[in-house]
Amino acid sequence: MCIVLAIESSCDETSAAVCRDGVILSNEIVTQKVHEQFGGVVPELASRAHLQNIVPVVDVALKNAGCTLAELDAIAFTQAPGLIGSLLVGAQFAKSLALSLKKPLISVHHMQAHVVANLIDKPSPLFPFLCLTVSGGHTQIVLCESPLRMRVIGETIDDAAGEAFDKTAKMLGLPYPGGPLVDKYAQTGNPNRFKFPEPNVAGLNFSFSGLKTSILYFLQNAGKSNVYKEEFTATEEEKKIFIEQNLPDICASIQHRIISILLNKLKKAAELNGIKEICIAGGVSANSGLRKALKGLGDQQGWNVYIPSFQYCTDNAGMIAMMAYYKYLAGEFSEIDVAPSARGEW
Repeated sequence: MCIVLAIESSCDETSAAVCRDGVILSNEIVTQKVHEQFGGVVPELASRAHLQNIVPVVDVALKNAGCTLAELDAIAFTQAPGLIGSLLVGAQFAKSLALSLKKPLISVHHMQAHVVANLIDKPSPLFPFLCLTVSGGHTQIVLCESPLRMRVIGETIDDAAGEAFDKTAKMLGLPYPGGPLVDKYAQTGNPNRFKFPEPNVAGLNFSFSGLKTSILYFLQNAGKSNVYKEEFTATEEEKKIFIEQNLPDICASIQHRIISILLNKLKKAAELNGIKEICIAGGVSANSGLRKALKGLGDQQGWNVYIPSFQYCTDNAGMIAMMAYYKYLAGEFSEIDVAPSARGEW
């Protein structure tokens, strides 16, 4: 039997989970509300909140799993990537616990754990499978040949899809976190009302910086053009009225383009690699438009599509625990001097 306690603290979610033999017994997440007033995550405040939350969330995770510290076989934590201050809190806590309990320490790559989140629920994908990982900081297509053998075959060359959603929300005057609000308004809008460009990027890579610029000019011009034209520049009041009168259609049109960029590359990757086992992961995989569009494309292409439950889409310790379980079976343990990394190469 293998029981792993995992800790996730890469950004602004403090999370702890317990996994027994590949089954998640508990997955507790504390969301930090302090950042809402600032319109984004403040790293220093995130670190302090992790310090306050980590002991209580670990305690709840153990109790809900019906497990004691003495029963644990290993301690796992997110090593990279993420906010360095936030990562340090989780890393130091995990190291201290592992030392005091004399248990093995397992460091986990956050993005690899997002991929492995697809193996938590059943049915799960067969190897090899492709996973589209989409979050605020990453957009990647990953070829996964086993839980411990995966490689990135396509990624963004500039901004991430999640950032495109969040920056769009900010330009529309929506409160933080804005990405889910874009999704909410898009559900009642016309996705074909406004047209936005799809970047021409070679291979399986993505680009979202040009789309963000197009959205910026579109709003500055109150919908008259999505390129810079001084004669179309609207006043602040005109922009405000335009957004208020067309918000659902604007959100639906922008979301439609972001999703088409993602799925067109995913379709190309599936064809090039001859793979029909397809997954998504990461915070943006909770987007209802993306989930619906992926299922539709999967039906057209004859894919077997797998989408994690919502609790395993956003940052959570359940996915860290699952990845740690496979590393435990393979004997891949970390030394006590392992250091967290803000970037974290694969």
